[in-house]
Amino acid sequence: MTDVHILTTGRQERPPAADHRDVDWLLRSRLGSHLFLIAGSAAVPAAALHALTRGGEAPVSGVGHLVIMAVGSSIAAFACIALAIAGVRSRDARSLISGGAFGAMTLLLVIHGLATPGVFMGPNGIIALAGGAALPVGGAMLALAALPALRRSDDVLLPAIAVSVFLACIAIAGAAAFAHPGIVPQLPQAGSDTAVAFMAAGLCFYLLVAVRAVRTFTLTRRASDLVVVVGIVWLGFALYPALMLQPGSWAWWTGHALELLGVALVGVSIALDLRRGRPSRPVVGDLAAAELVASQEAFLGPRVRALMVRLERKDRSTEEHTRRVAELAVAIGDELGLAPGRLRELALGGLLHDMGKLAVPDAILGKPGALDDEEFAIIRRHPGDGDELLADLGYSARIRRMVRGHHERLDGSGYPDALLGEELDLETRILAVADVFDALVSPRVYREAWPAARALGLLRAEAGTHFDARCVDALERLVGVAEPELRLAA
Repeated sequence: MTDVHILTTGRQERPPAADHRDVDWLLRSRLGSHLFLIAGSAAVPAAALHALTRGGEAPVSGVGHLVIMAVGSSIAAFACIALAIAGVRSRDARSLISGGAFGAMTLLLVIHGLATPGVFMGPNGIIALAGGAALPVGGAMLALAALPALRRSDDVLLPAIAVSVFLACIAIAGAAAFAHPGIVPQLPQAGSDTAVAFMAAGLCFYLLVAVRAVRTFTLTRRASDLVVVVGIVWLGFALYPALMLQPGSWAWWTGHALELLGVALVGVSIALDLRRGRPSRPVVGDLAAAELVASQEAFLGPRVRALMVRLERKDRSTEEHTRRVAELAVAIGDELGLAPGRLRELALGGLLHDMGKLAVPDAILGKPGALDDEEFAIIRRHPGDGDELLADLGYSARIRRMVRGHHERLDGSGYPDALLGEELDLETRILAVADVFDALVSPRVYREAWPAARALGLLRAEAGTHFDARCVDALERLVGVAEPELRLAA
């Protein structure tokens, strides 16, 4: 397999270090990934806030506060415009509403900055109200983009009108407040019941958005998506110093710093995604696991793409088969409720499961008739050859286990290791079902494609002996074949 390795990569690569595997294990768990990433992102601001708690008053003038707010609102405005443009172009209401969230933050930060006492006006209640509302209102709109109805809709006219009206209302309210500052109450006061209510609502909103961003990162493992997780957590963390601490202290200024940095981190990710021609997936939160297969180079890395190109040159039908198997395996895993980190591994396992066929002679791989015993023995080596190739490339034992085991059966009748059911993890069982189903319903040079009902009938008949019944049940729900048809096919 060394020749295949050199042809596909051009160099030897070392396996990932053990500590990377430990982190990878955390990311495979739904609870573990959220605790690890959200708590880890909050560690730096928590340490900074603790260090500055006894720091006293910060020597920042009113003009300095205004400049800082101008920078923050400019970054938020960029994120607003970028997401709005992406939403209109792609007819995605979620991107549009997410853009509206940053638009609302922009307006409120501008109002907050202009109301700085001693710059354009004296003491007033505008600065506290606008500053206290900026983060909760932005978080509420970001959370709103997760509504299922918006995920299914491509109508952006109504959301665009609603967002525009809402932003106009903020602008009009701000203008009215500046015209009559006496009508604006002095709230929320630091640590008051109103401030606590603002903070509690904001934390709920940002937690929901952070969970959405963590899911996207555990699927993609892209650094830019991790940056969004950190940015969202910092925005949520900024609620505490902004609402609970006395204005002017170093600790209170930590809230403004986190607010500025959080918006900047999210804005950087939005810019990178727009450069690639798509909306920011962790902000919108709509990345489907199946998209990992469709855009493997963007989400799974160039090495997977290189292997897929090599396989396509070897045998196009095998490359198309692996892609369909990966999509089906991810759909089955999603139906069974697997965590995003495990769905990512399923996508990788599905795309790579037949890479061992790179070592199979073309005459055998494309033979139009039945294989003889010697030829079949060569074909049966491809799971082990694929395992060896992926070991050379440094893929994890879990990916290699799927690749090596996709022809194993629960009763030990499979190959290459004749493993029994308890030795096969769920991902390998899913891949086995997806592989057999696609092989049966796809035309081959030596036979016509089977109808879906007939293929499912065979899988149903062998559920519990060869195939995991849970995986077969999930496949049936996805395919939607009625029970009478399955009995007839069986």
